[in-house]
Amino acid sequence: MTTAEERHAHESTPTTCCVVGGGPAGVLLSLLLVRAGVPVVLLEARKDFERDFRGDTIHPSTLEVLDQIGLADRLHELPHAKMREFRFNTPERVYRMAVLSRLPTRFPYVMIMPQPRFLEFLVAEAKRYPHFRIVMGANVQQLIEDGGVIRGIVYRGADGPHQVRAALTVAADGRFSRMRKLAALEAVTQSAPMEVIWLRLPRKPSDPVDAGSVNIGRGRVIALLGRVDEWQLGYIVAKGGYQTLKRDGAAALQRSICDLIPWLANRVDAIQDLQNVNVLSVEADRLRQWHRPGLLVIGDAAHVMLPVGGVGINCAIADAVEAANVLTEPLRTGHVEQRQLAEVQRRRERLTGIVQRFQRVMQRGGLGETLEAAKPFSLPLALRIILKIPGLRDLPPRVMAFGVRRARLERTGELPPV
Repeated sequence: MTTAEERHAHESTPTTCCVVGGGPAGVLLSLLLVRAGVPVVLLEARKDFERDFRGDTIHPSTLEVLDQIGLADRLHELPHAKMREFRFNTPERVYRMAVLSRLPTRFPYVMIMPQPRFLEFLVAEAKRYPHFRIVMGANVQQLIEDGGVIRGIVYRGADGPHQVRAALTVAADGRFSRMRKLAALEAVTQSAPMEVIWLRLPRKPSDPVDAGSVNIGRGRVIALLGRVDEWQLGYIVAKGGYQTLKRDGAAALQRSICDLIPWLANRVDAIQDLQNVNVLSVEADRLRQWHRPGLLVIGDAAHVMLPVGGVGINCAIADAVEAANVLTEPLRTGHVEQRQLAEVQRRRERLTGIVQRFQRVMQRGGLGETLEAAKPFSLPLALRIILKIPGLRDLPPRVMAFGVRRARLERTGELPPV
């Protein structure tokens, strides 16, 4: 370590809350806290937000929260698409799983916006407050502990190691969370693993609009979401399926897409190489405990969700909202107790578990048999009944839009910094 690095290692940046992870949960929580006058340092491991093939969905519950703080209309000024209906397409029939346009909300759709633009929008708003600081390219190295309490972290930046000391550290660093490993928090597996291969294809003016879909055939499942000028495809396979796809080559993948979604046949030749596609291995899990003294874990770092229903971001945002609801006042006093961290978990754990159980039913049922045994897809009986009964058919879109329960801010006004 050089002399300059040694000097940086001993320097300490004091703050009230240190948030690790610049995804939707970490950035929104940072914004909500700085609006309430809480000093925040946000650390993001990457040097920018330009990460492709991430969840690009902004659900009605998130839009309602942004509307509470006067930002929803401004967000809508950015380029975006809208998904008003979500379908399961099978060779036998089409299931209209979620007709969002029927929902009682100002935002009866899922907004589709590249996540980098969404994060940049939130960060720009947070930067209006002098007690907010963001550090890009900050790789967390270790936790700072004192008497069994987390007092902050040590991170490595472009110029060497630095310390951030805080009354509370929040781990929001995603499904591959380094923070939860450093904190030795144990996760319990909630599902069998699957792999998602993310692809893009051009979108044409004559293409279908305002609908997303899961397209299902024997041994193949393709999720399709419409961005402004392209289609985002999530090709879902059983664990290890990517290696089979890579062995068979791009031409086999093109044919597979055409079989399931024939109207994409005039553009699948854009897929020429499987070496550079983005492959995500997904296995749902949930921490037994989301906190330690001085540390709270939220979002994918606390509970990895399956891609079924595209609700992972929704759940992460709801964590951030409840964390702000519970912890704003304690943070303003500079003293956060273990019982308050446990309250955040109490409010969110049961609801997250319900969503994960629903995803597990879908995976073990029709989707699992389709992927693992190449059987024809069959929608679980309970869902078929729900979709046929007028009083119940809006339950799936409600869960997709709001989760099990709407996330609402208990405090919306700005407060002076403490």
